[in-house]
Amino acid sequence: MKAKSGFTLIELMLVVIILGVLAAMVMPRLSGRSEQAKSSVAKTDISANIATALDLYELDNGRYPTTEQGLSALVTKPGDLSDGSNWNGPYIKKEPNDPWDKAYQYKYPSTHEGQDYDLYSLGADGIESEDDIGNWEK
Repeated sequence: MKAKSGFTLIELMLVVIILGVLAAMVMPRLSGRSEQAKSSVAKTDISANIATALDLYELDNGRYPTTEQGLSALVTKPGDLSDGSNWNGPYIKKEPNDPWDKAYQYKYPSTHEGQDYDLYSLGADGIESEDDIGNWEK
């Protein structure tokens, strides 16, 4: 007679318990990482992705978009470019949202020394507070 091969119920339960213990050890270490990752994405968007598009806009048009035009000037040609500007967009595919799915804030000229414009995310709480991430921060 052939012996049946396979796992017993006790062996399967032991594996499930070990996996549960490992998950319980790892999960607390990962719990705060999602907000940290979102902040990193916002910083990268602000310092590189959107900043590059704004710089290209400025090279073509001789100035950055106004506060009224906002970041939408990077996607569609503003109607008030009758001054001979050379809009060669779109500079980005769509108006960017931060990792919390809120629009990035843009102001030109900047209210911070050493910056041409203010570009920032309102952070997780969606209001101006200490969790904001801006291009004026180091």
